[in-house]
Amino acid sequence: MEFLNDMALFVEVVKARSFRGAADIIGMPNSTLSRRISALEKTIGLRLLHRTTRRITLTEAGQIYFERCKRIVDEAKLAHEQLGEMLAQPSGVLRASLPVDFAVSYITPLIVEFARLYPGIVFDLDLTSRRADLVSEPFDVAIRIGEPENSQLIARPLAVLPVYFYASPRYLERSGEPAEPADLAHHECLGLMKTGTWILHDGEHTAKISISSRFTLNSVGMICRLATLDMGIIMMMEKIVADDLASGRLRRILPNWHGTPASVYAVTETRLLPAKTQHFIKFLQEHLNKI
Repeated sequence: MEFLNDMALFVEVVKARSFRGAADIIGMPNSTLSRRISALEKTIGLRLLHRTTRRITLTEAGQIYFERCKRIVDEAKLAHEQLGEMLAQPSGVLRASLPVDFAVSYITPLIVEFARLYPGIVFDLDLTSRRADLVSEPFDVAIRIGEPENSQLIARPLAVLPVYFYASPRYLERSGEPAEPADLAHHECLGLMKTGTWILHDGEHTAKISISSRFTLNSVGMICRLATLDMGIIMMMEKIVADDLASGRLRRILPNWHGTPASVYAVTETRLLPAKTQHFIKFLQEHLNKI
């Protein structure tokens, strides 16, 4: 497809009416430009230019070729300009898969701000606890918490969010408040799915505690709700329980300890992303840690 580039060079030579003038505009050595046009003529099988020491003129074939090439080059420039406008002000439908409770607590206010910045984008959001298949499903991006599982997908880090421990006042009155990580082994601990171990950190030490629970579930919202109903201790990102903390339904325990921070990623099926997706991921990278 190199001849397409040579077509653009040919148009510049005709517009400048000389090889030297076109070479100065393009930033290419005069000898290289002359050789490229000669190669183009050889490929076509027709002479396009009459050359003299002072000027060039178009042959009959060159005139026809120039008129066609100029339209093609102009269209190509217009396409680039329009793509530049799309990058500056992207539009279209942004299809995203989001974890339910994280989206409600963390992503929603950012989407509101993002939507105001880019009024041309329409949002198709799928809030689910399942991991969408980005290869077979039409999502532009998925937001995921925890280390990426599929190495064939492209994972871009967005944020690392702290995780703390919480329980309801009534649960603590009934069961006692743990003073150190080892005490958790004697408490009802509410974790996602069949989590059998919690890892705690205090900046210097790490504690690995086996936990037990009567509940096996995959809903962050229900785990938090069970905690407010005095059913046990949870390990959770702070903003997800912000309302329960403010109302007194939950309070933080083991204040010198925290869980392993939650890594948040934007996952895509390819590195070649439309402008709407590029801007969305960049916006989340810049703003997620600030919430």
